[in-house]
Amino acid sequence: MHDLIDQTRAALEQSGAASSDYDLNKGVLLPEGRTLRPAAVLAPIIEGPNGYELILTKRSSALKHHPGQIAFPGGKQDEGDTDLVATALREAREEIGLHSQNVEVLGTFAPHETVTSFTVTPVVALVNGSFDAMPEVGEVSEVFRVPLSHVLQPANFIVEARRWRGQKRLYYTVPYGPYYIWGATARILRAWTDLLPQD
Repeated sequence: MHDLIDQTRAALEQSGAASSDYDLNKGVLLPEGRTLRPAAVLAPIIEGPNGYELILTKRSSALKHHPGQIAFPGGKQDEGDTDLVATALREAREEIGLHSQNVEVLGTFAPHETVTSFTVTPVVALVNGSFDAMPEVGEVSEVFRVPLSHVLQPANFIVEARRWRGQKRLYYTVPYGPYYIWGATARILRAWTDLLPQD
């Protein structure tokens, strides 16, 4: 059970290449000089009854960015944040009630650029002991867990397509039960998966 954590620690030392929501759409040229706003997300791993689990959220349908989508707790960097790790920890505290003293930060992966002009740094952390989520009303409609082994298994990823701004756009999904994990969250998970040794 600890193999996946050890492999993730090793993957975090590699960090990997930066990713983006456009990775599967090779004909899309990103504009030069575009302005990207720094942001961070926390990928909290907790030990469950059958192995390690990843804590995710379902965003409120009332939000401006990515309404109703499955996401890591996270958001844009504030002036008071010392760095992007601090941003991820603050957002996790605000969104799901996870306090920094209850986690061990393992490291960060290379940033991910979103179609909404954020450059998002994924911060991976282990949750110490038990945790009862307290979702922030207005931002988070649900907090849930998925098996870490499921979302870090290449065979579970599917490439799908939809029309976006008049063009066909390809993207990763990694569905689990009733949860449709796609977009930036799935792309970050895929980048993490690609850094792990495969059988």
